[in-house]
Amino acid sequence: MKKIDPQVEEAVDTIGLNGIARRRLLSGAGMVSASAAAAALLSACSSSNKSDDSSSGDGVGDFPKTPKWKFVFVNHVTTNPFFTPTQYGAHDACALLGASFQWTGSKDSSVPEMVSAMTSAVTAKADGIAIAVVDKNAFTKPVDNALQAGIPTVAYNADGAKGDPGTSRLCYIGQDLYQSGVQMGRRIASLMPDGGDAVGFIATPGALNIQPRIDGATDAIKAAGASINFATVASGAELPKELSTVDAYSIGHKSLKGLFAVDAGSTEAVGKVMKKYGLKQKGVVAGGFDLNPNTLTAIKEGSLDFTIDQQPYLQGFLTVLYLWMYKLSGGLMMPSITDTGLLFVTKGNVDPYLQTKTRYEGSSTKQQLLKRSGPIAHA
Repeated sequence: MKKIDPQVEEAVDTIGLNGIARRRLLSGAGMVSASAAAAALLSACSSSNKSDDSSSGDGVGDFPKTPKWKFVFVNHVTTNPFFTPTQYGAHDACALLGASFQWTGSKDSSVPEMVSAMTSAVTAKADGIAIAVVDKNAFTKPVDNALQAGIPTVAYNADGAKGDPGTSRLCYIGQDLYQSGVQMGRRIASLMPDGGDAVGFIATPGALNIQPRIDGATDAIKAAGASINFATVASGAELPKELSTVDAYSIGHKSLKGLFAVDAGSTEAVGKVMKKYGLKQKGVVAGGFDLNPNTLTAIKEGSLDFTIDQQPYLQGFLTVLYLWMYKLSGGLMMPSITDTGLLFVTKGNVDPYLQTKTRYEGSSTKQQLLKRSGPIAHA
């Protein structure tokens, strides 16, 4: 037998081969070079791994075979277009991981309906639950019941009040809502240096997916010392109601210098009203949240000055991924609090959103590979 480099012999010992396989490897590989040793070791590792039940190839990727786990999303506005990309994200993650999900809750922010939907999910022994915690008191017991039943439960999109999630959820996946409102308030102050009357529309006051935003905006405007009279107006949970409310308010308040909104539907309505009455040409500024296709068009046309992206697709995709990993690892992979971010979309950077219709903004059902080029903006 040829002389074996001690380092090669040590490496072979780490593979855990039986005595016969070890001797065959060392005697047959002719370990006279590092390249030969590497090739033999890789081959041995591959053979060893194939006999390991943990990477049998029966599951997705190199994961072991798992049940087709079913996760339940309990939502507060189930038909709102904002959540179209969230559902796409959940669908894509489920397709990737061999899971499924149910989209349920309330179409008009009825907390009792959401509690009922969550109770049904616990009774049905869902494999995981994601809840939009739009009320810091109503979901405390339902979440406790789910966890007591051994069902991992996370919050997404809304996480109770500032500093008080109101539940024992394992984690939150979504935007830091209060801080996003603060950033909006600072942008409003910069757009209205001479002050004046402004309004902030909110679909459902008190709902904790959007109330922290209006609170943050109000606090930031005050902190800026701007002479802005910032009123808040409830616009309703469904788009037709939001549009009629914004329209009527703008007609009745001719002194307005700023129209803003803290939810997707109201922002889209603000853009439509701004265009309808030519308010931009009259010196009115406007902005809001989220990437509804009509909102992006309004930005390109100049009817809206900005909108704020919170990446709703990730709120679906990551939620499924975290629940799946928790199940796979037997609870060892504890899901982590994840801020899905804040990005101001303006006329200067809206083109990429409009030039390509994607699932990520909910503007297309198509699965596609998107290519980009050039430098990436520095954070």
